[in-house]
Amino acid sequence: MSAFMSAFASLVGSLADLLQPFFQSAATAAAIVLFTALVRLAVHPLSRAAARGQKARTKLQPQIAALRKKHGKNPERMQKALMELHAKEKVSPLSGCLPSLLQMPAFFLLYHLFSSRSIGGDPNALLGHNLLGAPLGDRWHDALADGGVFGGRGLVYLGLFAIVAAVATFNYGRTKRQMAANPMTPATGPDGQPVPGMGAMTKLMPLMSFATLFTVAVVPLAAALYVVTSTTWTALERAYLYRDMPATGAALAAPM
Repeated sequence: MSAFMSAFASLVGSLADLLQPFFQSAATAAAIVLFTALVRLAVHPLSRAAARGQKARTKLQPQIAALRKKHGKNPERMQKALMELHAKEKVSPLSGCLPSLLQMPAFFLLYHLFSSRSIGGDPNALLGHNLLGAPLGDRWHDALADGGVFGGRGLVYLGLFAIVAAVATFNYGRTKRQMAANPMTPATGPDGQPVPGMGAMTKLMPLMSFATLFTVAVVPLAAALYVVTSTTWTALERAYLYRDMPATGAALAAPM
């Protein structure tokens, strides 16, 4: 693990060296943003596939409703019929999970890298790098202890919070507009049965974007940069990929 972290630290350092002429002391922060963009770019084909899969599953809802009406009293037959339908239409119920799962290692790598005082037995030099005076290994409570909310470090976090809030507001408004323009149909699970409480969950899901504010506040600044960049990418990507999709399908698509 230490050898792997050393290699990852070298990668971040190399990206920072490339960007140093353009971003000076903020080169490492810029390298993290670039790293995040490269990860999201690599995962984008899977995100497109997930969007196609979600649209296909949404189009299957009338057929699923017919199967539920026909086999509602026979769960085993219902499950088999659903599997046959998905196989016939070449739709995977789990395809939407892949983009999110593949991004998790990148986030945890950054979190671990900027939470470790040493890498490979040597002091972690990356902890000394900063963004506008805020160390990349520090958290929001460190900024509050050094200057408060409106101190130099605190203002960096206020900027990140503002971006997250703007993105969350964009997501919320977009979902509400979709819901107003498209009547919602009952959501169903893999067995074709209505999912209990899914109606209420669908209404709450747009608000979940605001939970990212908590993540940004508690993780190291480097990991927070990853979260903010990835969240912004996701909002723009989803707005494009799901632009012609009814509200229900778009809201229930797995977060990316």
